[in-house]
Amino acid sequence: MTAEHHHRHRDVTGGWLRPAVFGAMDGLVSNFALIAGVAGGSESQKVVLLAGLAGLAAGAFSMAAGEYISVASQSELAEAEIEVERLELARHPASEQRELAEVFESRGVDPETAAEVARQLSRDPDEALQTHAKEEIGVAPGELPSPLLAAVSSFLSFAVGALLPVLPYLLGATSLWPAAAVAALGLFAAGALVSRVTTRAWWFGGLRQLAFGAAAAAITYVVGALIGTNGV
Repeated sequence: MTAEHHHRHRDVTGGWLRPAVFGAMDGLVSNFALIAGVAGGSESQKVVLLAGLAGLAAGAFSMAAGEYISVASQSELAEAEIEVERLELARHPASEQRELAEVFESRGVDPETAAEVARQLSRDPDEALQTHAKEEIGVAPGELPSPLLAAVSSFLSFAVGALLPVLPYLLGATSLWPAAAVAALGLFAAGALVSRVTTRAWWFGGLRQLAFGAAAAAITYVVGALIGTNGV
């Protein structure tokens, strides 16, 4: 008796990990760069802390609002197209059934089998709508993402990342170095996590993200030092 063979694939979409990590990474890079820029031009701990907290709040709310509008608009467009498909199924059921059969034929199913599968699927209006929407639009009723969930997730992930370089200042740090150390650890960890949905080694992902984040912070630090706000 031959044992059944099963194999698994990694989640190529990244699931929840990818948007969560990228949201946190965005918050970390942007806020650390902001803090570095302000620290480069000011010796005041309060000024740097205020800039970091303002960057956290502004960035998190901006991300949440943008994500909500984006996902809501996409869902509204999909719902409108699904409704068009629902009306077509009600008005022209035979044509829609032939159209579905042609879809199966284009995938290599012989015409008789394709026609029979389309006929059986078309007996249930809900199943027919699900299949047509999935095939023609790429989404199905009940599978549309939640704008509110997307907004809250973006807000929280960005806020977590943006908070990391601010923490040392909240705990009494008076220079940029503690914030830089915390940010560096966070950048490396985020890059290593992202490598879980790629073929890259964890250390490569971590070092690559650390390099990009450090470059962004260094550039803004130099800009802040050139402009200068010492004595503020």
